Amino acid sequence: MPIAQAEFGRTGHQSTRVVFGGASLAQVDQRTADQTLDVLLEYGVNHLDVASEYGDAEVRIRPWLQREPGRFFLATKGDQRTAAGAREELHRSLDRMGVDHVDLWQLHALADPIEWDIALSPGGALEAALEARDQGLIRYIGVTGHGSQIAATHRRSLDRFGFDSV
Repeated sequence: MPIAQAEFGRTGHQSTRVVFGGASLAQVDQRTADQTLDVLLEYGVNHLDVASEYGDAEVRIRPWLQREPGRFFLATKGDQRTAAGAREELHRSLDRMGVDHVDLWQLHALADPIEWDIALSPGGALEAALEARDQGLIRYIGVTGHGSQIAATHRRSLDRFGFDSV
């Protein structure tokens, strides 16, 4: 039975209610990753979420993206907080996945107040994300985080910028 879908953030994409978290691919071989794809296809999962810091996850989904072009809403995340670092990290992610753009690029685990300030100030990762969106390298910009205080941090983030997903 296919998994129900719902609109994802401000993207307008109808994502399956189950998003595949690519952290599980960080340290597996390609055969295991490919078996995972078969399960995703069986249940109709249409949203992949990886990160530059998830080991080999971006590399492991590359054959999937080539085998099933346009099948998945593709999201990845970056941990660099400066614009220069974020630009480099995004280009590395695109190369690793073998794509020329992603649907969603997210500022990953943005919880630390000092990192938050760097990332969302001039010269920060958000600046690089806006440039990348203008260049067609990303379609949407998101932010993620963890911990008991993250809801308040996300509220601050939304006050600073209209993220497409949180």
